[in-house]
Amino acid sequence: MKLHAVIMAGGSGTRFWPLSRAGRAKQFLDIVSSKSMIQEAVERILPLVPPERISTIADREKTEVIRRHLPGLPGKNLWIEPLARNTAPCLMLATAKIYLEDPETVVAVLTSDHLITQKEKFLKKLRAAADAASRSLDFVTFGIPPTFPSTGYGYIHFSRETPVVHSGEEFYPVREFKEKPKFEQAVEFLGSGDYFWNSGMFVWRADAFARKLEKHAPGLFPFWGRLLKVLKEDDKRGLLEIFREIPSISIDYALMEKARGVLVEEGDFGWSDVGAWSSLFDIWPRDERGNALKGDAILLDSENCLVYNPGKLTALVGTKDLIVVETEDALLVCRKDLDQKVRDIVESLKKGGKSDFL
Repeated sequence: MKLHAVIMAGGSGTRFWPLSRAGRAKQFLDIVSSKSMIQEAVERILPLVPPERISTIADREKTEVIRRHLPGLPGKNLWIEPLARNTAPCLMLATAKIYLEDPETVVAVLTSDHLITQKEKFLKKLRAAADAASRSLDFVTFGIPPTFPSTGYGYIHFSRETPVVHSGEEFYPVREFKEKPKFEQAVEFLGSGDYFWNSGMFVWRADAFARKLEKHAPGLFPFWGRLLKVLKEDDKRGLLEIFREIPSISIDYALMEKARGVLVEEGDFGWSDVGAWSSLFDIWPRDERGNALKGDAILLDSENCLVYNPGKLTALVGTKDLIVVETEDALLVCRKDLDQKVRDIVESLKKGGKSDFL
């Protein structure tokens, strides 16, 4: 079995403004350790996948940043999307490149901006997932055991009745993928015990991807043949034309929700999508009053606050449940429970023409 890892690195991470900017997206921030998140993503898989079989995919601007963060990867493995067209075209391009090298290669689609704390366990499960995808020709995904009724994640409904075993790990047949639910539905999902959170990580054999694309995504399949042709000919202009025409759609909508023969493996390896500033409360050390700090701070009568202000002293008095983030040119003060709205600030800056802050 040959395994090739594809690290998706095209996200913008707008919910981490003002630290995250156009040339400094979330995957390039050192918010979970002393290394950037994309460096962590690559280093955790090196015991299983050598650098020559690790690729990244992003736009041209982000790829230049990736080059600086990951000097150990071959330059030819830093793949560029000619246009941002969501995850289905992105992964069609990546899988097509691998397919042309060897159609039986197993492709592991991994994220560049998630945290995984139990790295050895993750590698063990990734190895088993690759074995399952190689032998069964099924798609494999990782399902995160839900810990609360989240309305911010998609869910995977699975069957515990007929698990299959590969490399000592159990895999469950997927019944269906569910979009982000309302709160009442999320409570039902959590109580049933038959739902995982969708991690957004997938494993498939390159030729199995082509077959499922043909069967379950007939609107996209003609682009697959065209991709193979332009990649063989190294036709960059032709590739750009394809991306101008191809529908902008996520891999979940385009294929995963429709495909038959999808297995889910329990992703109990300390996963977090690090989706917003408040998620760092579970990652950074906290003091006896629940405050999480990066930078020098004096906190008087304050609790459950997060402060990011390296190089400066921050003083808080009588505050509770606040997020305070200062960079060289901007200051964010936000209620902890409203940090998802930080991305709305980015939209306001765009509409207001304040590009210097983006």
